[in-house]
Amino acid sequence: MILATVGTQLPFPRMIEALDRIAGRHSFAVFAQTADRACGARHLDHAPFLAPDEFTTRARTADLLVGHAGIGTVLTAKRLGKPLIVYPRRFALGEHRNDHQMATAHALAEVKGIYVAWDDAGFEDLLTAGPLAPASMEESDARRALVARLRAFAAEI
Repeated sequence: MILATVGTQLPFPRMIEALDRIAGRHSFAVFAQTADRACGARHLDHAPFLAPDEFTTRARTADLLVGHAGIGTVLTAKRLGKPLIVYPRRFALGEHRNDHQMATAHALAEVKGIYVAWDDAGFEDLLTAGPLAPASMEESDARRALVARLRAFAAEI
């Protein structure tokens, strides 16, 4: 089972639509939290929002997490030891107020157990690659570099 989340602030139609198409082609079992009451996905189960306890339960039982480059999703994957595919929102497509998710995704690309899909083809490649190594809370050079980048970014805003 794949659990996808777009966070609670904004819908992310590009990610959900891509995941819906891919799930239809490959018959993946997917549940998506969409932040969109009008979501028209046909090949995955979905709800606009989940209570925190329900989200945690679904995340624990999922084989794979998929999400925007939100830090809450990253921390959940690491805490639960789940592989995570990150599909960042893009400012140029009007999906967010700036490109902080792209910057975060570039940093996350170096973290074990976190995989970045830069486009739909890469998204499908990752989803069909077979079992992915899980994220973990282990300290690593990549983790230290990510924390430093996130701190520097936070200091700029």
